[in-house]
Amino acid sequence: MSNQGCEIKSIREGVIEEVTEKMSSDETYHEIANLFKTLGDYNRVRILCALSYQEFCVCELSLLLDMSQSAISHQLRLLRNKNIVKFRKENKQIFYSLQNEEIISMIKKAVDYES
Repeated sequence: MSNQGCEIKSIREGVIEEVTEKMSSDETYHEIANLFKTLGDYNRVRILCALSYQEFCVCELSLLLDMSQSAISHQLRLLRNKNIVKFRKENKQIFYSLQNEEIISMIKKAVDYES
């Protein structure tokens, strides 16, 4: 049975120092992990993909995605709290759109990866 560890205890200190300087902070990695948790929901991904085409109000998203308005509102609130979507008011309607187009780029890359 082979051991997955190193057989020779030799540390390349220069390499360790170089990579340590390039890596981000622990806080940054926690934020990235939380972003992926947010994007790890089927309905949130569908909402974001719909919003990549144009802005929608909750009632339109509800019809488009065949979800209740309360479920859509809940998901949008989570996305808004993460600064992934934004909203604007027009009279009594609230329209949602993407705050950052890079999110859709990540989703499209994931689709390409799975294809």
